[in-house]
Amino acid sequence: MATTTVFADLVHEVGGDRVSVRSLVPAGGEPHTFDPRPSDVTAFVDADLVAMNGLGLDDWVVDLMNEASSEAPVVRLAEDLPGADYITDTEESGTNPHLWLNVAYAIAYVDRIAASLAEVDPDGAEGYAQRAAGFVAELEDLDMFARDQLAAIPAERRRVVSFHDAFPYFAAAYGLEIVGTVVQAPGQDPSAGQVAALIDAIRESGAQAILSEDQFPSDLVDQIAAETGVAVVADLYSDSLGDAPGDSFVGMVRWDVERIAEALR
Repeated sequence: MATTTVFADLVHEVGGDRVSVRSLVPAGGEPHTFDPRPSDVTAFVDADLVAMNGLGLDDWVVDLMNEASSEAPVVRLAEDLPGADYITDTEESGTNPHLWLNVAYAIAYVDRIAASLAEVDPDGAEGYAQRAAGFVAELEDLDMFARDQLAAIPAERRRVVSFHDAFPYFAAAYGLEIVGTVVQAPGQDPSAGQVAALIDAIRESGAQAILSEDQFPSDLVDQIAAETGVAVVADLYSDSLGDAPGDSFVGMVRWDVERIAEALR
C-alpha cells in the first residue's frame, strides 16, 4: 500500500512484477485533505508494506491501519532522510513535506523503498537492488535535465508564486525563487488582506508566473494574474500523478519542468 500515486509509482519502479501496489489517494486526489472511506480500511488486510511520506502529509494512514489492526511495516520516506536539508514553513505548519520534488531526494526515497522491500521479501532483494539501480540512473538524468532547463533562464525571470507551498524543495534544487503562495494550505482560503499583500509582493519582486496544480480551482489564481499581469501555469502536478505524460514520477517532473520553463521564458 502507498498513500499517494507518486509513492505507488516509485514502489512499482523498484518492485516490478514482483510487487502489487495500490495508492489510497487516487490520481488527481489531494493527500492534505483526503477523507478516507470506511472501505479503505479493508485495503490493509493483506498489506505486506505501507509506504507513506510522513512529516504530516499523510499521517491519516496510521489511523486507518489501527482500525484495520494492521501490523504491516511502515516506511516513512521523508523522515530522517540522509542528506536532506529540511525546509520549515512556519511554527504552525512545521517541516514542509514535499521533498520528492527535488529529484535528488526522490532518489533517496527509492533507496529506502528498495531496502524496505528487501526486508519484507528477502528472496527478491537482488532484483529490487538491480531495479533500483536502473531507476536511480534514470532519475539522475532527470535531475540534470531539470537543472539544465531552468538554469538557461535568466535569474531575474526565475521568481514565481505557488498556489500552495508544494514547491520549495523543487525551487531550492533548480534555482527558482518563490516570492509567495496563494493559500497557506489546500482548503484554506486567504483573506482579502492576504491577497492584497501577495499582489504587492508580485509587483515588487517582478515575479513572472503563478504555479498551480491541475486539481486546484483557478478562479483566485486567475484574479491575481489579471491584477498583476503574470503568467499562470495551471496544469502542474506535485502531490499526485495525472494523465499522460504526467502518469509516472519521471513524466510528472519532466512535464512540470517543461511547463515552468516555457512560462518563464
